[in-house]
Amino acid sequence: MQEFLRGKIVLFYYTVVMNNDSNNNSTIIGFREWVGLPFLGLAAIKAKIDTGAKTSSLHAFDIFLEDGQNKKTYVLFKVHPLQNELGLVVSCRALLVDRRVVTDSGGHREERYVIRTTMTLSGIKKRVELTLTNRETMKYRMLIGRSALKQFYIDPSQSYLAGKTLKQKRFLKELKQQLSGKAGQKLRQS
Repeated sequence: MQEFLRGKIVLFYYTVVMNNDSNNNSTIIGFREWVGLPFLGLAAIKAKIDTGAKTSSLHAFDIFLEDGQNKKTYVLFKVHPLQNELGLVVSCRALLVDRRVVTDSGGHREERYVIRTTMTLSGIKKRVELTLTNRETMKYRMLIGRSALKQFYIDPSQSYLAGKTLKQKRFLKELKQQLSGKAGQKLRQS
């Protein structure tokens, strides 16, 4: 009987806390979601929620620095927006905010460039810091760290609770059309 009541109390507490916090415009998301990085030209990219990381990270390669006007430095980089599709490349440019030494989950230390951009997730737009690193062998092109998750509750048993926006669906459709066009060109060439 005591075990039964303990479960009811926990459920009641969880419901009350969630209901009270929902008045603060908190949103529940899954452990992986589709996000947008509109100022980088990435309307849709799969991301994994990583509460163990403070800062978010984005897959990037061919990373170069460029001196801009007013002594500002920009980072030029490329992204493969879809896993296992190396033929799709989006070129990006962002203001360099910082350089940081980051320790990954395997204990490896790496100096990374840091940029700041707008992220859209579940209808919410917010400015986030992203470190740039090659995530080619990783399952997700982006990890979202704690500093970008302050308005969200994460349900680790769920995925893609936010769904895809119309803009994200169009972007992904265009990418698939680019892929099928490239496949058609390869067939004609052989």
